[in-house]
Amino acid sequence: MPPLAIEDYALIGDRHTGALVGTDGSIDWLCLPRFDSASTFGAILGDEDHGHWRVAPLGAERCTSRSYDGDSFNLVTRWEAPTGEVEVTDFMPASNRRADVIRRVRGIRGTVRMEQVLRIRFDYADAIPWVRQSRTHRGSGPHEHALIAVAGPDSVIVRGPRLEPDGFAHRAEFDIEEGQTCDLTMTWFPAHKPAPAKPDVDALLAETKRKWERWASKIDDDGRYAAAVRRSLLVLRALTHEDTNGIVAAATTSLPETFGGDRNWDYRYVWLRDASLTLQALMLHGFATEAEDWRDWLLRAIAGDPADVQIMYGIAGERRLPEWEVRSLPGYRGSSPVRAGNGAYTQFQGDVFGEIMLALEQARQLGVGEDRVSWPLQVALLRYVEDNLERDDHGIWEIRGIPRRFTQSRAMLWAAFDCGIRGVREHGLEGPVEHWEHIRESLRREIDEHGYDEQLGSFVQYYGGREVDASLLTLAQIGYVEPDDPRMLGTVAKIERDLLRDGLLLRYRTETGVDGLAGDEHPFLACSFWLVEQYALSGRLDDAHRLMERLVGFANDVGLLAEEYDVEGERHAGNTPQAFSHLTLVRAADAIARATAKVDAGPSRLEDPEAE
Repeated sequence: MPPLAIEDYALIGDRHTGALVGTDGSIDWLCLPRFDSASTFGAILGDEDHGHWRVAPLGAERCTSRSYDGDSFNLVTRWEAPTGEVEVTDFMPASNRRADVIRRVRGIRGTVRMEQVLRIRFDYADAIPWVRQSRTHRGSGPHEHALIAVAGPDSVIVRGPRLEPDGFAHRAEFDIEEGQTCDLTMTWFPAHKPAPAKPDVDALLAETKRKWERWASKIDDDGRYAAAVRRSLLVLRALTHEDTNGIVAAATTSLPETFGGDRNWDYRYVWLRDASLTLQALMLHGFATEAEDWRDWLLRAIAGDPADVQIMYGIAGERRLPEWEVRSLPGYRGSSPVRAGNGAYTQFQGDVFGEIMLALEQARQLGVGEDRVSWPLQVALLRYVEDNLERDDHGIWEIRGIPRRFTQSRAMLWAAFDCGIRGVREHGLEGPVEHWEHIRESLRREIDEHGYDEQLGSFVQYYGGREVDASLLTLAQIGYVEPDDPRMLGTVAKIERDLLRDGLLLRYRTETGVDGLAGDEHPFLACSFWLVEQYALSGRLDDAHRLMERLVGFANDVGLLAEEYDVEGERHAGNTPQAFSHLTLVRAADAIARATAKVDAGPSRLEDPEAE
C-alpha cells in the first residue's frame, strides 16, 4: 500500500525525535534515537515493506476522529467498529532519557478485535533485523510478551500482545473490552547494551502531558487566531532538541515539493536562518529562556574562526552534512531520489547573518544579557561579513544555480550591521560603530541603486534582473523600508501579478531557471504568511484576514502544516511539520493583532486635526 496523504499524518515526539502517525493507525516515519538518525519506520518514503507499525481495529482503514490531548503531543485516536468503540493514545514520553513509543489501547464500548502489524526496518529500510521473542516477565498477564529486534548498532524491544511472525513482519490480534486497557510499547536501545525495563505507562502519560501543558501555559495569546498560534508554538517547541537546543527545520526528509519530481530535500538539520526566525517567533511571545538556550547552541556551533561559519549544522552543531541518495527507499509515491544530508551546508548565504543578528538583538531587548563570548562573537561575525561584502551568494532559497547579488540577501546584510549599531548605541556595548554606520549606509545606497527598478516600480530578485521574489516582503519586516513605502507597495503589486498561483504565493518563478533545478513547485506557505503580514501592516487588514483564514484552513485536523500546498490537488506538499510555515503563521497573526489594535484605538491626536 502507498503512504497516506501528507496531511493525514500527525506528529508525536519527545524533543529528541518524532514519529508520524497516520489516520490508519500506522506509524510510517520514525528515526531513532534522533531526528537525523536513520529510519526505523520508513513507509512514508515507500510502502509498508519499508517499515511501519500499525495498530487499529481489524479490517478498519481510517479512524473516526483524532486530536491532541490539550496542549500536548499525546495523540488520541478514536475508532468506531461494528462491535464497539476504542481509543488509542500514542505518545513519546518527555524527559524519559530514552527513546520510547507508547500506544495505549482503551476499550470505550463493546468489544473490538484489534490488529497489530509490525515491520521493523533499520538503516533506512536497508537492514532487516534479527528478531527473537524474550521470556515473559514473571507475574505478567496476557499482554506482557516481548519481542527484541537487532541489526548492527540498533535494537528495539516491543512489549504487548504476543507477536507472531508473518513473512518479514509480525502480527497480533487481541480483543479489547469496555473499560479494558492494553499497552503496547517500543523502546530503542544500543544493540551492545541490555534491554531497558518496561516503561511505567501511567506515570509517563501523565508527566508528558503535564510537561507540555506547563510550557504552553506561558503562551499569552487570545487573538482571533489564538488556537493556530498556540499549536504552532508547540510545534516549534517539539522541533527543538531537548539537550542541544538545536531547532530542526522539519521532522522529515524528502517529502516532495513536486509530486513525482526530484525536489526532495533533507530538513532534519538546524538552519541558522530557520532557527533564528523560530527564536524570534518564540521571543515575541515572551520565551526569553529559549532565547538564551538557542544563543548558547549558536555560540557552540559557530565558535572558532568566523570564516568557517556555515548556514546549517547538525542538531548538536555537527559541521559535515554530506548529501547522498538513499537507494533503499523509493520515495514518497515515486518521488525520488530520497536524500540524507544536505549539500547546501557548503553554500554562502548572506541573509543568514542578518537573521542571526536580528534574533540576538531581539534577545537583548528581552533582557537577555551578553556574556564575555556572545557579543565578541557578533563583532567577529560582522568583521567576516565586511570581508565578504563583495561575494555573490545562493540566497535565502539556497539555489543550486549561479550565485548572484540577491536583493534580499543584501538587505539582510544591511540589517546585520544595523543590529550591531543598535547594540552599541542602545545597549552600551563596544564596537566600531562609526565604521559600521558607514558600511550600513553604503549598503543602502547600493541596494537602492541596483536592487530597485524605477521602470518596474519594484525591488527585484537580484541585481540586474527584472523578476521579483517573495522574500522581498521581508524588507519591510526588518525595517529597511516602511510597509507603506511606495517602493514596497509597488513591489507587492508586482509580486501579486507575477507570483500568485490560485491566490497563494510562489517563492519565485521557477521557469526562469534561477535555481538551477528542473521542474516546478507548489506555493510556499511561509511566503503567503509573509504577504498576510505585509497586508496587515500596510493597512489592507481585510485582505490580511481573508488570506489568513484560508491559510489557517490548510492546517490538518491536528493543526500541522507542511512546507507547501498543492491547491489543485488540495493537499500538503514538502516536509512536515515545517518550522518555517508555523513560525510565519505566528508572525502573521501577531501582525494582524497589532493592526487591529491600531484600528480599534482610532487616530492619534497628531493624526486627527479635529482632536481636542
